[in-house]
Amino acid sequence: MSETAIGRNRLGAYLRDRRSKLDPAALGFPGERRRTSGLRREEVAQRANISPTWYTWLEQGRGGAPSADVLDRIARALILTEVEREHLFLIGLGRPPEVRYRRNDVTPRLQRVLDALDPTPATIRTAIWDVVAWNRAATAMLMDYAALPPKDRNILRFTFLDPRSRTVQYDWEGVARFVMGVFRADIARTGAMAEAETLVEELCELSPDFRTMWRENDVRGSHGDLVKRIRHPVLGPFAFEYSAFSVEGRTDLSLVIYNPATPEDAAGIRSLLDGERPPA
Repeated sequence: MSETAIGRNRLGAYLRDRRSKLDPAALGFPGERRRTSGLRREEVAQRANISPTWYTWLEQGRGGAPSADVLDRIARALILTEVEREHLFLIGLGRPPEVRYRRNDVTPRLQRVLDALDPTPATIRTAIWDVVAWNRAATAMLMDYAALPPKDRNILRFTFLDPRSRTVQYDWEGVARFVMGVFRADIARTGAMAEAETLVEELCELSPDFRTMWRENDVRGSHGDLVKRIRHPVLGPFAFEYSAFSVEGRTDLSLVIYNPATPEDAAGIRSLLDGERPPA
């Protein structure tokens, strides 16, 4: 096939390339001598539970655009990674696939990023606002997450169910509304609506404030110039510049950084981490 033809049928070229890299024997297909490497077209179609004729047409650039369901089946049949699956949708339908919420452990690399940010507090949270990783500064300034059961490391549970949240926050209602609005946007953006349902039902039952705010359907973004002010038990009044960033390749995770708002605040954290008396 000419380079120009491949350019017109990027989907077909990509499908042929991906199936050529799979091991037939490892996937349970006969290992007799084959003229070419990888799976045959009919074997991909069998794994994807679609018509061999339809799959052949896709590789040949015939029959029109496939549906999202067909592309999802083919992605699973070809054992594509998340990045490869997204590329398949972009060349097949001209758009990325719908997001799929997934919960995996934070990688050691992400933890090293958090640790490198010390003495600036930083955490990793999921789309349903479970804190799944943190650094030493976050423990000292925000909460000792390691001392809590995983279920209690949820920011919404702390905000609406733990009395300490109202004591620590100078503007509890403003913080609660911000948390609620961003949470609602996050679970929709990342496809985590089903995973959030149990949490929402629990909080609606246990917190009248949550129930009222949830019914208001407010949605907010996590960007902007946000300052978080708290009462720290050792340092006293303290201010952070709050920033949240999406983790590359993980739509379900956000990196949250609490940057000290002033040089004095930064010095206070450093002294606290070093075990020294905080500056007056």
